[in-house]
Amino acid sequence: MAETRERLKRGERRLQILQVLAQMLETPAGEKITTAALAARIDVSEAALYRHFASKAQMFEGLIEFIESSIFGVANKITADEDNGLKQLHAMVNMLLGFAETNPGMTRVLIGDALVNENDRLQARINQLLDRIEATLKQCLRLAATQATEAAGEGAKPPEPADPGPQANLILCYVVGRWHQFAKSGFKKKPTEGADKQLPLLLT
Repeated sequence: MAETRERLKRGERRLQILQVLAQMLETPAGEKITTAALAARIDVSEAALYRHFASKAQMFEGLIEFIESSIFGVANKITADEDNGLKQLHAMVNMLLGFAETNPGMTRVLIGDALVNENDRLQARINQLLDRIEATLKQCLRLAATQATEAAGEGAKPPEPADPGPQANLILCYVVGRWHQFAKSGFKKKPTEGADKQLPLLLT
């Protein structure tokens, strides 16, 4: 039992470290985070931090894992609950914008701002995450195109098959651009602001 309680305490401390790191990333000035400052905020020694994470890079990896599980957990639910490809796209983009708005510190990780001068593998991990998002958007676009063809009826001339890649990339660039505006405005310009008027221009 004592061993179980110790593991629980270690897990709780790891979570606390990640939560405080995310909070520190929410400062509009965007100062570089040091382990000394992080330890002071939690009121522990730097050595105590390294008992839970081997390096600061590993702490950032913990945040990226949270981002991945959060985004793709919701994305999977969207595709499971919604059959319409175009509605899936709207829901995906709104989810991506809303996630940033709810988690400003995580936004700095998503745009790479918090990863400057950190281990290169962290930016590579974010690049892979963005590639996965783009692939998910492509799937929605393919479904939307198939449904549009079916809705046209058997007598209609089927449209030329379109490559969803360029539009998926354009949508991703829009999302990342809104993330950048949010972070660079000191978290004042909300990513969802005006999105209801902009999305119909992108998702047609």
